[in-house]
Amino acid sequence: MEQAKCKRDSFLTGLVDELVESYQKEKSMQHLDAIFLPSRVKTIEIIEMLRRLLFPGFFDEQRVTSENVRFHVGDLLSALHDKLYDQCRQAMRYSLNVREDGLGDECDKCDRIALDATENFLQQLPEIRKLLADDVLATFEGDPASASMDENIFCYPGIDAIFIYRVAHVLQELDVPLLPRIMTEYAHNETGIDIHPGAKIGRRFCVDHGTGIVIGETCIIGNNVKIYQGVTLGALSTKGGQDWKGMQRHPKIEDNVTIYGGAIILGGATTIGENSTIGGAVFITQSIPANSTVSMDNLDLKIKPKRQKKAK
Repeated sequence: MEQAKCKRDSFLTGLVDELVESYQKEKSMQHLDAIFLPSRVKTIEIIEMLRRLLFPGFFDEQRVTSENVRFHVGDLLSALHDKLYDQCRQAMRYSLNVREDGLGDECDKCDRIALDATENFLQQLPEIRKLLADDVLATFEGDPASASMDENIFCYPGIDAIFIYRVAHVLQELDVPLLPRIMTEYAHNETGIDIHPGAKIGRRFCVDHGTGIVIGETCIIGNNVKIYQGVTLGALSTKGGQDWKGMQRHPKIEDNVTIYGGAIILGGATTIGENSTIGGAVFITQSIPANSTVSMDNLDLKIKPKRQKKAK
């Protein structure tokens, strides 16, 4: 038994030395000695606090009533303010350290910017609620399988992904580093719906089923747009990688468009005109005029009886 323990200890010691040595060789994959680093866990906690604020009574552990809601919101907002400010501060100082080694540790201005971003974001919560109310209504009205808007809020992954996108997009617009992407990748992990926080999406947005949807960073989506599962609104090419940063790479979807499952629409110069319907499994790299219906030519469907096994 003692010999086995010594063998184990020797093995682990050697592995520790090997891993620590690799940390020094692959510096891009470690942040040793970092003072400022945003927390994925705390960012997800912020999402859950926002969920309770924006959908009061749905996700709270204790009953929220008309009598106690003011105290409930006050306590929740106070805690959210402090947690969000801390993570904005961490993210901004961290981002500056990445760009200018060590400068973020001494950046007192970062704290003021983080506080401004936090309070600016919180001021927009009433407007975010209005946007989400439209999204929930559009989802309910567009889905005959929906029993109620409560069901949409409680159960639908599309609403969950849109909610997280809406709050992440505001933080993205406020130039808060990392946190918006942590949020939308959390939604991606939870729902299978990948919406970049930089995308611009109008009112009454409806995601039906949703699994496998991808909406790229520079995508622009108008009002009253409905998207089904497996749709990709992506870049025509990412050859060159970082050279494309900041350029329009993803399509524009105008008002009142429906895109059915499996459609792939690519390219920054591609526009889907208003009031159009895009059929399932189409591949589009060119603009589509307004008031169009797009579908693939039907392939011949062959049905024939199975071969019968010959009797022995």
